[in-house]
Amino acid sequence: MARATWKPHEKHGELTERGDLPDSVFAYPKDRKEPMTDASHVRNAIARFDQVTGVSDEERAQAFANIKKAAKHYGVDMTEGGWKELGRRPATGRTRKQRKRSARKAARTRKRTGTGHKKTAARKRGAKRASVTRKKKARSKGGAGRKTTRRKRVTRKRR
Repeated sequence: MARATWKPHEKHGELTERGDLPDSVFAYPKDRKEPMTDASHVRNAIARFDQVTGVSDEERAQAFANIKKAAKHYGVDMTEGGWKELGRRPATGRTRKQRKRSARKAARTRKRTGTGHKKTAARKRGAKRASVTRKKKARSKGGAGRKTTRRKRVTRKRR
């Protein structure tokens, strides 16, 4: 079992920035990930444990020990007995094949509907398509595009 390195950090009277915090406040002290300065930060670290990337199993074991120590200090209930119960990889509920298929479908939709970034060809196609649609709607209403008739001014009597 990894040894916990977490120590409480309670600096009262001044707001502390993340860069001012010591390494001992973080769940992953080497990478300075997941600061735990109060109970809500501890709950957040538990919830996001499996979302942290680029860390080894040993670092996860140490992070779990740090989270457990911080949870005890701040009175946060933890039902997990080990870090493997919190997870090693993000669980999205979809397989890699399903995510790829969804990404391809989204790309086709963007291409077809003409949504894109800034001045892309897809954006231009979308603008052209919208223009044609507006013209069709105007024709179906019996007008020739924009309304060309002027309204008569109504003058009010002054008292």
